[in-house]
Amino acid sequence: MFAKNNVWKALICLSILGILLASYLFYNFLTKPLVESCYFNSHINCDAVTKGTLSTLFGIPVSLVGLIGYIVILLSSIFKQKLSVLGMTTFGVIFCLFITYQEVFKLKVICSVCLTCQLVMLTVFLLAIYLNISPKRSNE
Repeated sequence: MFAKNNVWKALICLSILGILLASYLFYNFLTKPLVESCYFNSHINCDAVTKGTLSTLFGIPVSLVGLIGYIVILLSSIFKQKLSVLGMTTFGVIFCLFITYQEVFKLKVICSVCLTCQLVMLTVFLLAIYLNISPKRSNE
């Protein structure tokens, strides 16, 4: 269906996008940005997530966990370590589901950048599944 080299390239591009998004969220966690580009109203608001009770888990910034995860996925993709990519993205999707649940049902707020990160993670996860279940071909 897809050439595996193209899937690896897509994983690399998506990982870079994830790194950029997670970096923004981590920067937002650490500082007060001059321009709040992610505040729309009390229900669509990244600050409520990046600076609120959901901003850390066991004392570790959630955005830093995402940033490190995307960096590991990028490195695993560069070196074509398909099981590593699958393992990291599986953890990432579960982590994203947990965070999304907390955002929507506990905080009753949506972070648009977080949702974009979560969509990127879901896409990377699906590509990782494809890499791990598709038969071996010569263009790996």
